[in-house]
Amino acid sequence: MAFYSAQAPRKCLLYSLLFLLWQLVSAQNRINNLPGFQGPLPFTLETGYLEVDEEKGVEYFYYFIESEGNPEEDPLFLWLTGGPSCSGFSGLVFEIGPLSFDLQKYEGGLPPLYYRPTSWTQVSSIIFVDWPAAVGFSYSHTLEGNQSSDTQSVRQLLKFLQKWLDKHPNFNANSLYISGDSYGGKIIPVLAHEIAIAKESHGAPFNLKGYLAGNPKTDQNFDLNGEVPFLHGMAVISDELFESTKKSCSGEYANPSNSHCAYYLDVVHEVTKDINGEHILEPYCRTNNPRPGEIHSRTIENGIYNEEVPLLSSGLPFDCRASAYVLSDMWANNDTVRDALGVRKGTVDVWKRCRSIPYTIDIPSVVSYHCNVTKKGYPALIYSGDQDSTISYVGTQAWIRSLNFSIVDDWRPWYVGGQVAGFTRRYSNNLTFATVKGAGHTAPEYKPKECLAMIVRWLSDAPL
Repeated sequence: MAFYSAQAPRKCLLYSLLFLLWQLVSAQNRINNLPGFQGPLPFTLETGYLEVDEEKGVEYFYYFIESEGNPEEDPLFLWLTGGPSCSGFSGLVFEIGPLSFDLQKYEGGLPPLYYRPTSWTQVSSIIFVDWPAAVGFSYSHTLEGNQSSDTQSVRQLLKFLQKWLDKHPNFNANSLYISGDSYGGKIIPVLAHEIAIAKESHGAPFNLKGYLAGNPKTDQNFDLNGEVPFLHGMAVISDELFESTKKSCSGEYANPSNSHCAYYLDVVHEVTKDINGEHILEPYCRTNNPRPGEIHSRTIENGIYNEEVPLLSSGLPFDCRASAYVLSDMWANNDTVRDALGVRKGTVDVWKRCRSIPYTIDIPSVVSYHCNVTKKGYPALIYSGDQDSTISYVGTQAWIRSLNFSIVDDWRPWYVGGQVAGFTRRYSNNLTFATVKGAGHTAPEYKPKECLAMIVRWLSDAPL
C-alpha cells in the first residue's frame, strides 16, 4: 500500500499530461496525403478547429502550412481571404498556397491537384482560416452564431489567434503578420490594431511585426469613388461620358447626390456590364455548381446572355478562371476529401468557395486604423493588381494620400527577371504601396512569381 500511495500522484499526473496531449493532437489533423494529389505532400499540412465563441458555439476551421524554408525562424502569416464569405481554402489553392487545381488536365471525376513552387510558403508559415462562421468548413452550434459582423469577426479572429498560438507554442517567437485581400482589408488593420493594444496593455504574447493587404476594401467612399476614374483611364468609358459623370456627381460616385449623377452612373453601368470587373482584360463568364455532379455555364455572345446549359464534367471552359473555382467546390464536397481533412460530419452540408451569409458592416472605414497602426511602428504593405476595377488602385491611392504621410521613395518601377513587375512608392511610417502589373483583384492569383518576389523583398526590408 505504501508503494501504491507514493506512486499514485505521479501516475495521475502522467495520465493527466497524456490526456492533455491527446486532446491537443486530436484537435489537430496532420495530413501526409490528399485525394487528387499524387504521392505524399512535399510540405507539412495541418487542419483543425478552434472554438472562438463559447456562448454561440462558433468553431473556426483552418489549414496550416509550415514554411518550406526554415519554419523555426521564418515569419507566420494569418491569411484572411475576402468575401466576407470566401473560404481560406480559396487563398490556399488560388493565391499564395503550394497547391492548385490542374484545369487543363481535368477529364472528370475528382479534380487533380498539383504543387506550385511560387507559394509564399517558400518563405513563411501560413494559417488559412475560414471566417466567419458558416464560411468554408467553419460552423456554429447555434443559429445566432451564423450571424456575424466586422467587429464580431475581429473579436473572434483575435480569440482564434490566441488559441492557435497556445496550441502551437513553438511559433510564439516567430514574426507575426496579419495579411489577406479584398474584404479581408476591412479586418486586417483593425485586428492588427487590437493585437498592438493587447501587447501594450497587458503584454499579450503576439510577436506582431506588421501587416499587408491586397486590393483591400477600406472605405466605401474611397473604394467606389475610384472606379469611374479607373474605367476612364483604362479606355473603358469615353472622355465625354467621364466628364459628364464627373461634373454631375462632383467627383463623388459612391452616393449619387442628384438625378443627373444617378443617370450617368447608370450609363456607366450599362456600358461596362459585360466587363470582368475583377480583371478587365479577362473574359467575363460565370460558372457555378448548384448540385454535386451538375455544372452549368453562362456565357455572353454579341451582348446577349445565353441560357444556362448543363456541361459534361470535363467540359469546363479553359478560358474562364471561374472554371477552376467550380473544381474547388467539387473537390471539397467529396466524402474522401472531407475525411482526409478531418471535417466533422454533419456540420456543413454543402461546401462553397464563396457563399452569401448574414453579415453586418459595422466598421464603415478603416483608414484611421491604418494611420494608428503604422504610427505605432508596424510596417504595412498595400498592393493592388492594376487591372481590378472593383477595388482599384485609384481608390486605394486616394485613401493612402489622405493619411498625409510624407513620401520617402517616390513613384518608380520595380522589377522581376529584368522586366517591370509594377510600380511602387514608399511613405513615412514604413507604409509601402505597390501595383502589380497585369494582375487582377487577387494579385497573386494572376502574377504568382512577381508577388512572391514582392513579399520576399518586403519581408527583408529591401526596396521593391
